[in-house]
Amino acid sequence: MNSLILPDHRKIPLDKDGYLRSLEDWNEDVANRLAANASLQLTPAHWEVITVLRTFYEVHELSPAMRPLVKLVARELGADKARSIYLMKLFPGNPALLASKIAGLPRPTNCF
Repeated sequence: MNSLILPDHRKIPLDKDGYLRSLEDWNEDVANRLAANASLQLTPAHWEVITVLRTFYEVHELSPAMRPLVKLVARELGADKARSIYLMKLFPGNPALLASKIAGLPRPTNCF
């Protein structure tokens, strides 16, 4: 089983794709460590998206794929941030996958 080692030496279990096995294990330290594993340092812009994702998940129990993520960001953070290129700069590769992972959420369905 994969695990995330925190600075205090606690082990947080991860699934085979690096997502938290238990959503309750998430906190800002875990998010920062998951981001560091992806060679990211979280900025206020990252935290905006993470907060929007976590709030969306609390209501819908769903991690959005890329298109719904862009629409969600547009609605919550404004059209200037609702561009794939903006999200790709924050979360390189597949923003929906990486942002959900760092936010402590399950892997979005329909994301490869």
